[in-house]
Amino acid sequence: MKDILSVITSYREERGWTEYQLAELSGLPQSTISSWYRKNMIPTIPSLEKICAAFGITLSQLFAEGNEPVSLTDSQKKLLECWARLSKEKQDALFALIEIM
Repeated sequence: MKDILSVITSYREERGWTEYQLAELSGLPQSTISSWYRKNMIPTIPSLEKICAAFGITLSQLFAEGNEPVSLTDSQKKLLECWARLSKEKQDALFALIEIM
């Protein structure tokens, strides 16, 4: 899976924005954005939509590999939302379970 936090950082740095500026432009609290990095959390879809709006891009562009557009299904969006609520330990446990399957 793509490292979304790295992608967000890249877009932010390309624009010369601080985390505070991204927070202001997206309408999200800066504490929310900084906690994603501190806790290595994946933002929720609604938060990603706000981030994308601030950057002037679509969710598809945010998740795209190279120049290929990506569309998330409703199931994929729900999965990402659930994943974002898991702690790092639970994410690791889920990966371990998937590897066993």
